[in-house]
Amino acid sequence: MRVYLASDHAGFELKAHLVEWLRDRGYEPVDCGPFDYQPDDDYPPYVIAAAQRTANDRDSFGIVIGGSGNGEQIAANKVRGVRAALIWNDETAMLARSHNDANVASIGARQHTIGEATALVEVFLSTPFSGEARHVRRLAMVSAYETTGVLPELPATDPS
Repeated sequence: MRVYLASDHAGFELKAHLVEWLRDRGYEPVDCGPFDYQPDDDYPPYVIAAAQRTANDRDSFGIVIGGSGNGEQIAANKVRGVRAALIWNDETAMLARSHNDANVASIGARQHTIGEATALVEVFLSTPFSGEARHVRRLAMVSAYETTGVLPELPATDPS
């Protein structure tokens, strides 16, 4: 399975570690940059490239890494077909996959040790989507909105 990775300067060391960790476990990591440490780099070109490649490769995953992971998650989610989730503990990593079928994990390298972040990636990659009807229904609403820009139908409210 291919895993596309991207970072900024704050996530550069973690990204390099994860590329090797993934390779050692039989994954096919694809480093989308940066390829050398640049203390003033801008993450959007790298993160958006990783997100695009993930969206275009249906059976793949993406991992985007920054200081907090927030900006990287926001940038990745601008790509149609990406469901990027900020993961910060085992439960958020598991729920991102099992409930939201997230295909990109965003991690804050300054928030975790390399060991902690690696464990989060392991949970994310090993958790399947549940396929439960309520989650499928919700994801279909999000996908339809992403495609059409039409707000999903709001539920009727009781006026009393």
